[in-house]
Amino acid sequence: MKISNPFAELTGPQLHAFIAALSGWSLDAFDFFLFVFAIKSIAGDFHTDVKAVSEGIFLTLAMRPVGALLFGWLAERYGRRPILMINVVSFAICELASAFAPSLAVLLAFRALFGLAMGGEWGIGAALALETLPATNRGFFSGLLQEGYVLGYLMAALVFKFAFDHVGWRGMFIIGALPALLVFFIRRSVQESPAWLAGAKQKRQTIGEMWGAVRGHIPLMLFMVVIMVCFTALSHGSQDLYPTFLQVQHGYGTDITANIAIVLNLGALCGGVLFGSLSSRLGRRKTIALAALLVLPMIPLWAYAATPVMFALGAFCMQLMVQGAWGVVPAHLNELSPPAVRAILPGFAYQLGNLATSKMAPFQASIAESHSNNFALALSWTIGVAAVILAIVAWFGYEAKDVDLTKSS
Repeated sequence: MKISNPFAELTGPQLHAFIAALSGWSLDAFDFFLFVFAIKSIAGDFHTDVKAVSEGIFLTLAMRPVGALLFGWLAERYGRRPILMINVVSFAICELASAFAPSLAVLLAFRALFGLAMGGEWGIGAALALETLPATNRGFFSGLLQEGYVLGYLMAALVFKFAFDHVGWRGMFIIGALPALLVFFIRRSVQESPAWLAGAKQKRQTIGEMWGAVRGHIPLMLFMVVIMVCFTALSHGSQDLYPTFLQVQHGYGTDITANIAIVLNLGALCGGVLFGSLSSRLGRRKTIALAALLVLPMIPLWAYAATPVMFALGAFCMQLMVQGAWGVVPAHLNELSPPAVRAILPGFAYQLGNLATSKMAPFQASIAESHSNNFALALSWTIGVAAVILAIVAWFGYEAKDVDLTKSS
């Protein structure tokens, strides 16, 4: 059987738009996960505990809906391309500022500002890419685009492995300013979304006008928020404290923790592309439900393995399923969204999900620390519950597979 190359069917502008969206999301996640890997070290430097530093994750996630609204509204008015450039520069500056924080309070303030910038990137980038790409192979490109988050995690793991012992957490945040260079590629090579250009006169809307576009789809909007709450609980609950779990409960050092994280992200990357592509055949709802339910049999190996090799295998299998479900998200949310608010609604729903689960890391840390640092207990129970609820919500939800996203109305 002949296997086609999805990229061979893309024009130059389509490929460049996809690269920009994928790179932006990857570098955004890269900067987010540099903080995740540094939690234990930051706690030591500021003479506090893991729970106190993990509040930085909460603040980042809590501010992301505000960023989704702000940058999404600007993208509806002024176009996806220019606002994406502003967005990338914003989160890179916040990451650099984090490197020079003189206290934990200041660092947490910078992480909140980083969350504001991070909140805008996904919605704008996904709209730019999916409005530019053809419907053919949308599931594949959705899966690969979402796994920009995983690529960012993988890059952060590599920096942690090879640089952390030499430059410390502050040096890692300085490295995290490099994403600003992406702006030069976007400015030179990326064109504006055809759908935005086609409806440019209608895109300069007020907040009230955009609310009018959404008002007739309230049940749909609520569904998108609820399903993203489930998704973010599953993702952040399985990822954000996993390096800390390996370091604190099992005493693994930089090298072993980074190696497991690298294998974890390879599984996630495979899962996003595999299930994203599968959703083009099974449909978005069924694919999400399938991947979520397959999380359950992965929990024992993921949380209760006895050796680094088995932890790596468990982490690979877990993220194969977690990010497999997530690989469907960009296509699913953009297909469901009304064209007039496509840059703002998917991202806002996504980030409201993050807001609802923004206390996941402190919550898990609190459970673990109250049970003699038993992170395995905290992680396994929260992930199991999140996976079951996600499968139920997805199965009984909406479907709009392969709707035309290049039209402005």
